[in-house]
Amino acid sequence: MQSKTSFSKYFNATLLRRNLTRFWPLWGMASFAGSLFPLALLVQFLRDEDFYLWNRPLDFTEMYYYAAAYAVPIVSLLYAILCAMLVWSYLYNSRSVGLMHTLPIRREGLFFTNFLSGMAMMLIPYVIVGALCVLVSVVGGCFDAKGLGVTILAVLGLSFFYFATATAAAFITGNTFALPAVYFLLHFLAVMLDWLVCTFSQGFIFGLSGSYSGVVEWLSPTVYLENHLRVSSTYEEVFQRGELTGTGYYTDVLTSVELQNLWLVGVYALAGAALLVIAWLLYRRRRSESAGDVVAVGWMKPVFRYGVTGLSALLGGLLLYELFWRSFQEGRYYEVLPLLVCMLVAGAIGYYGASMLLAKSLRVFRGSWRGLALTAAGCAVVCAVLHFDVLGVADRVPEVSRVEKMTLYTADNNYTFYPGEDEALMERVRAVHQAIAADRDYIMGITGQEDWRSQLIIGDASFHVTYYLSGGLKVNRKYYLPISRQRLAQEGTYDNLLDSLVNSEEMKARRIHLNDARFAPTGGSVYVERRNAGYDLSSRECAALQAAVAKDAAAGAWGQYAWLESDWGGEYALSLELSFAYTGEDGNPRRNWISITLRPGMDNTISCLKELGFITEADLVTNSQLYPEDTWEMEEKFAQEMAAVESADVIGGADGPTTVYVTG
Repeated sequence: MQSKTSFSKYFNATLLRRNLTRFWPLWGMASFAGSLFPLALLVQFLRDEDFYLWNRPLDFTEMYYYAAAYAVPIVSLLYAILCAMLVWSYLYNSRSVGLMHTLPIRREGLFFTNFLSGMAMMLIPYVIVGALCVLVSVVGGCFDAKGLGVTILAVLGLSFFYFATATAAAFITGNTFALPAVYFLLHFLAVMLDWLVCTFSQGFIFGLSGSYSGVVEWLSPTVYLENHLRVSSTYEEVFQRGELTGTGYYTDVLTSVELQNLWLVGVYALAGAALLVIAWLLYRRRRSESAGDVVAVGWMKPVFRYGVTGLSALLGGLLLYELFWRSFQEGRYYEVLPLLVCMLVAGAIGYYGASMLLAKSLRVFRGSWRGLALTAAGCAVVCAVLHFDVLGVADRVPEVSRVEKMTLYTADNNYTFYPGEDEALMERVRAVHQAIAADRDYIMGITGQEDWRSQLIIGDASFHVTYYLSGGLKVNRKYYLPISRQRLAQEGTYDNLLDSLVNSEEMKARRIHLNDARFAPTGGSVYVERRNAGYDLSSRECAALQAAVAKDAAAGAWGQYAWLESDWGGEYALSLELSFAYTGEDGNPRRNWISITLRPGMDNTISCLKELGFITEADLVTNSQLYPEDTWEMEEKFAQEMAAVESADVIGGADGPTTVYVTG
């Protein structure tokens, strides 16, 4: 008798049946919509003449895993809030909550029965769709117990987590319309703040780059799961022979499939359990009079008010600044006073808007000066900290010992360096970075002028470096640098250090991936402009040309990057591109291309092209020979610009086309 009474304290079967029958249109329509896919697949299997090609259990398992990794998180995110809005709807009306709390069911019974009702509504569509998928796999002889079991665990864990978070959001608020807003805010606040802080900060801090860091992405579960819950499939090329024709062909056959990082589902399920406990604690102390309140928890109301104020000040301030001031400013970085005014206006709007929602009244202006003063002080502190770089972010250059990998983009080329292999080059990159940080005032003084590239007869360069640190952190900096002839010859300047780095023999070899096992030659193209003829390269031809270019680089005939001068007229009217394959960070194959500019003196590369039959001696004409009028115009313009520089006693040079271009 005691156990029966104890059980009824936490569960009421009548309420469960009432919820399921009352809200059947939701889970019924979800089940119907989900069932369309396995039914369509079954019809396709029964009518497809090549049905035997699908008769592989691993193909079905792969389909299960893709659904669990990429579809279930998004579907559960959206479906969970609909279930929560129905089962917890009585909390948001004073008459409904009063009636429910007068029933002979304790709050424990209401909480756990309604939660189980919502979980049942979450799982019924998955059960029906899963049963149909199992039926299809059995009919096709594709049943795989392991794949089905793993998928069931993933679906159970994700369904529990998302409905638990929706339940927690339901007890934070007391308003039906506020519930989905709070729910989605909880799920995406970390990503939104990450983007907002990065975007806002890079408008102040010299060189700071990147609109998203991903440092706290794990606090946005759907985004984190979509990026880290992956399906790993292995295929093997096999030879098959047709029974009727006897002819053979090669096809890719799936040999293994795995749902990677499934443990993340377990971690989020545990987080869902913690949120469920928090929701129960909130319900125990929840006042029935809070029905209709935007925030039902007293201590969360100041958090809501000033949280909305802060978001409005940052996001709204940026919007107002872009609309009303950005077109009047010069340079890349924000002007503090106009931005501060925009932030104050947007912050005040957010402050009064949040206050009106909390008070459920428009009369919130009396005595509000303290809140406005706090808002103004917060905006001023944020702008001051970023403008004066109190934290020293602009001067931060990580030590090589802390770096797991370093990537660099400069002089139109991408480079990747690894500890244990490239310490010397990594230290040289750091030296350039430190010199750039030390010359911040000089760089910002030039680049802060409108259209500085066209107004100054000076070269320019990009320097984009990313340090991947231990623990998943990374430091990302991007600079647009003025380059002058005088500073190129001056030791210790970033111009000189960058030129020495880029034009070193080690970097020349890196451009064409010489002796780098990570990059395999795969092909490319040759274009002969005189004959308007193009050719594709095989992997063997690509490797031969790579070796020829390497010989020319060692002889000093290729690889010297020109920062200031243009030699377009002296280059051959030929285009050569080499293609390489490598494995990306996500484990997937990637492509990398490098464009080789051909000039007189590159005897090894020219001889190789002749031996491969792509060009003849007649094709070795320069751009100035093929287009004499265009060359004359470019050289005349360059001469005029240099004359203007000399008359102004400024040492520099005009922008020109680069020597090498790499994308990857």
